[in-house]
Amino acid sequence: MRLVRFSHGEEQPRLGALEPSTEVVVDLQAVGTDLDVGIPSSMRTLLARPRWQETVKLLRDYAIDVETGLHERQEVEILSPLVEPQKIICVGLNYIEHIEESEEERPENPVLFSKYASALVGPGQAIKWDPELTSEVDYEVELAAVVGKRARRIDRSRARDHIAGYTVANDVSARDLQFADEQWVRGKTLDTFCPLGPAIVTEDELEDPEDLRLWAEVNGERLQDSTTENLIFGIDELVSFCSRAFTLEPGDVILTGTPTGVGVFRDPPVLLDDGDQVTVGIEEIGELTNMCCHQ
Repeated sequence: MRLVRFSHGEEQPRLGALEPSTEVVVDLQAVGTDLDVGIPSSMRTLLARPRWQETVKLLRDYAIDVETGLHERQEVEILSPLVEPQKIICVGLNYIEHIEESEEERPENPVLFSKYASALVGPGQAIKWDPELTSEVDYEVELAAVVGKRARRIDRSRARDHIAGYTVANDVSARDLQFADEQWVRGKTLDTFCPLGPAIVTEDELEDPEDLRLWAEVNGERLQDSTTENLIFGIDELVSFCSRAFTLEPGDVILTGTPTGVGVFRDPPVLLDDGDQVTVGIEEIGELTNMCCHQ
């Protein structure tokens, strides 16, 4: 299934299930009201509920069968699937080609940093920055894993049991701040610097999350093009590694790293500017497009 947050007209954001074959969004809250099944407006709250997958499937199947609570995708605004995760955990230097282009050493363990929830934006929303604060803004396509079940000190063999699904992320980075600070937090988590979406896709809809093509384009030019098969530390290892350090909660997000082709290390560099359009995508999951603007 493909879980989304969306808005329709003046309504408050709602949870939905996207049907990609028909481009229809099922309004899970509306259908839940019809069936007297309470559905929260928060994705994080939904993912924390026991057996949420069965509830969503029941509502989705009912809506399609009786043709109720359905919206054409173009009639709604798809939002970031999450707005209030406790944690946005990011992994640096997790593709060997990216390590080589940045002239770094291959890490012995995953390199972790974080973003804040205020960095989240959804499809079509603007990536904004103050040009007096940063002038070297970069793109990074990443596969993001969304936690669906609390995890603490779990073994790699059980890691996938704790994943709700996967989505597309753009780890937008202010390189001048990142390099000047000699640590990554400020340059990585300015407001709007974590576009996420369009949907959380459960693993049963994917052939293999560690064998998916991913790419980034700026103004229509493809600048990153790789596959998650090239991850150094795989999804299972990342979830287990993180869970040994801190408790993973439903709705937490793990950005798994970016491949080669980021703008700052190109010759000449390709950095984002006011008016640019950046698209990041992952096969079988979707694409995420955002405009860039100064503020």
